[in-house]
Amino acid sequence: MDAVPRIRVVIAKPGLDGHDRGVKIVARALRDAGMEVVYTGLHQTPEQIVRTAVQEDAAAIGLSVLSGAHMTLFAKVLELLKDDDAGDIVVFGGGIIPEADMPELQRMGVARIFTPGATTQEIVEWVRSAVPARV
Repeated sequence: MDAVPRIRVVIAKPGLDGHDRGVKIVARALRDAGMEVVYTGLHQTPEQIVRTAVQEDAAAIGLSVLSGAHMTLFAKVLELLKDDDAGDIVVFGGGIIPEADMPELQRMGVARIFTPGATTQEIVEWVRSAVPARV
């Protein structure tokens, strides 16, 4: 029986942020929509996140950042992906991220930022349209 292509996403909480209720809701919504989801847990380093994404052959990384360190954390994840020849992995995120920082994040290569109030359906639909499925 042939494997069905599925979207594989690593969901991560980088840095010192200890609040993960929202990211768990997003991870469950993606899983319930038929995606393969690997949730890395709290307090992950960018190196751990990228290593997991590469090992899991993920097509996307979703970062949840509430700590205010979003510019540094997204930049480091993107840098490590390029260094690991994995720049094709789509990076998106959410959390408490000021509107003023969005253009710079986009310029860095972050595909999308979801702010508080985004629905899980909106996130699922965006991931389906922006992230390739893999066998």
